[in-house]
Amino acid sequence: MNSSEENAVSGMSAGRPTLRMGPAELVQAAAMARRFYLEGKSKIQIAEEFGVSRFKVARVLETALERDLVRIEIRVPAELDAERSDALRARYGLRHAVVVESPAEADESPDPENLGAVAADLLGELVAEGDVLGLAWGRSTIHMAAALDRLPPCTVVQLTGVYDAGTAARGSVEAVRRAAQVSGGEAHPIYAPMLLPDAATADALRHQTGIARAFEYFDKVTVACVSIGSWEPGISTVHDMLGDDDRAHYATLGAAAEMSAHLFDAQGRRVGRDLGERCITVEADRLRRIPEVIAIAGGHRKAPAIDAVLRSGLVTSLVTDTVAADFLMAGKPLPHPALDRADPDAA
Repeated sequence: MNSSEENAVSGMSAGRPTLRMGPAELVQAAAMARRFYLEGKSKIQIAEEFGVSRFKVARVLETALERDLVRIEIRVPAELDAERSDALRARYGLRHAVVVESPAEADESPDPENLGAVAADLLGELVAEGDVLGLAWGRSTIHMAAALDRLPPCTVVQLTGVYDAGTAARGSVEAVRRAAQVSGGEAHPIYAPMLLPDAATADALRHQTGIARAFEYFDKVTVACVSIGSWEPGISTVHDMLGDDDRAHYATLGAAAEMSAHLFDAQGRRVGRDLGERCITVEADRLRRIPEVIAIAGGHRKAPAIDAVLRSGLVTSLVTDTVAADFLMAGKPLPHPALDRADPDAA
């Protein structure tokens, strides 16, 4: 056989696997793939077992993938959108982003209730024994607390007053008690309105024994859950609590979003700081020092507000829905990721 004939035979032999795998090759590839993907054996262990080189094992496994002999599927629950979650996390520099499929009525609902159940699972994953968990007022945090079914032993503290003292038993106070019950830890609720008529009244309440005790835990909080509101009726608790003159005043300052009684403009800068003096709430600088701050918010009407709060750098993780995620991904890239935790007012 001359050299040209040898090359032709060699080419046919070398090219055969790209066209067809024989029964022996199929059986061997299936066995190697089973060892590697199902039994967790290394390529070196497989090579020793079959008496071949680890490089051949690598080639066989690669061919098995190319020929659909092995199919790798990354499967998450149907309600979670893994691709959007990862893209949103990267875009805002978040530690965690979880995007949930929006329900059919998402455009009308300020916070889809299914966010609460997913946030409850995330909290059970992130909270460790001995942590101090802080819960701020918000419909989404109340839904989250109601869905909790597992939580390591931890202390739970309320980070804001309540929307209405008459609703404390079924609002944020109950959320704190529910989380503490699930975890088996201490509960430190705040039995006071979030918004007071003036700064002097708010200051006097902060010094009351029960409220002061809760405030002492603010610097110890390691994980916090907060809600986000747009500056419009029905989408912001603080907006709804204020009178017409105050609403108009903060609107002229550019208020576009609210979180825990802190106001932000569309660029994530804090505005209307005087409002905080009238409120029972965790201070923004204390929020910034908390290692993990999880925001729970979704829906079309809240999407711009979510963007504004993420730009502030106060939030490290987000649970949202596909409607809000699509809005967030369509905007201009951020100059600073949220994990920088830089003071936006210093920019």
